[in-house]
Amino acid sequence: MESPSIWRSIGGGIEENILAILDASDARDSQDAIDDRIAFLDAVRAASIVPESGTPPTNKMFEAVFQILRVGKSLELMMASFQLLNELDKRYPRVYLSNSDKSKSSSNAPLELVVVKEAWSPFFPGLGTSSSEREAAGKDSGGPLDSSSLGRMLLFQYLVNVLEGDVLPRNSVHEETMKWAFLRESFLNMLLGSRKLNYKGLVRDCLAIMCGLSEIQSAFSNNQIYPENSVAKSPDTCDTAVAIALPEIGNKTCTAMQKFLILIMELDISKKKAEMQGYTTRADGVRTPLVEVILDELTYNSEILSPFLQVFNEPKWKLEIILQYFWKYTAKPSIRTRRSNGSSDDATFSGALKCFSSSTSTKGIIKKIGIEVVQLLLAHGFKAHLFLLSEQCPALGISDFNEDVRGNSLVEICKNMISAFNSMKRADEHMEVLSFGKEALFTAATILSTKT
Repeated sequence: MESPSIWRSIGGGIEENILAILDASDARDSQDAIDDRIAFLDAVRAASIVPESGTPPTNKMFEAVFQILRVGKSLELMMASFQLLNELDKRYPRVYLSNSDKSKSSSNAPLELVVVKEAWSPFFPGLGTSSSEREAAGKDSGGPLDSSSLGRMLLFQYLVNVLEGDVLPRNSVHEETMKWAFLRESFLNMLLGSRKLNYKGLVRDCLAIMCGLSEIQSAFSNNQIYPENSVAKSPDTCDTAVAIALPEIGNKTCTAMQKFLILIMELDISKKKAEMQGYTTRADGVRTPLVEVILDELTYNSEILSPFLQVFNEPKWKLEIILQYFWKYTAKPSIRTRRSNGSSDDATFSGALKCFSSSTSTKGIIKKIGIEVVQLLLAHGFKAHLFLLSEQCPALGISDFNEDVRGNSLVEICKNMISAFNSMKRADEHMEVLSFGKEALFTAATILSTKT
């Protein structure tokens, strides 16, 4: 990483000349301009990726590749620059663990974090954005299938990859040392603490876009995007290549947004632990935990609750969000430890199902939350809980249980799931079991038939 770049060693001013050519054709959208940029990307790849002893591009060259992704209008250019940036980051990481492969070293050797301070980053000083980036982001996209929309999706995916590549090695060292300083200096923590960022607005945008992309994906799968005689079918309003690329890019953008939210929630947990241990200072600031922001948005914008639960599929955090939504309107059970007398029935999904054991509590829950929302929460919570049981998630306290205990726990959950729906039916005789509720009940009944 410290060796002189090939771009400087080739000879006087070649880097400046190349960048000048690219800048001169910035305003042009001709095939010649596209070819110039493709040739530039190929040259970067040939110098920095292909050879085993390749050297990283200079920061100016990195920035030029990023500029192509950021403001490019050609799908070919956007995809090529996106792939190249990810390859460069993998080949020349900004942050990494010097002895992450402990099989080749002492198992007792501590992890050492290496931060390449001079490495290029898409996050500028102060974690703001350049004027050209803001202008590009502010331009009219020209419709949901415009190429610039896909460009912003790819840009978001890349930025999340950068955040993840920076925070994961830091988190590995933090888990060993419990030193908050490693995470305090992460791009993600600094970004969230920046006054230039509207944190809650960003979260709301992510949720809205995730749900919107989910609907688009569903429309594509049902062939509803281009009905007969649709104006959108005209090549003037929708480029064929863009339309073909949208499903995959949209799906990966949803995944990137979920990853982004999970990174923040994991960071929130680490920060909370650091606060409890007295490692944080006033300089760390105060920020509303992401789960609370998501809950507020799901509560006050109920239209996105169902699509959000459909598209957000990480079971651990999905179940956490569902339970916190549930406990927001109901009395949360007392948390008991394994040393306490009696059962260890804490505020888990099992505890939520037992809230439907009496008609009084069932009616109260339906009145506060709404019967359709209750079905949503129970059905998706059941699915997430089953997945975590299958993975023997330590967070649920079942990793050290034997197979019989896990089997009994599963049987109890399925019985309580069916019982909860029966209790709701008794409380509201006009209740209609929705499709996702029927699927959950069918799954519970099927599991019971094989376990009993």
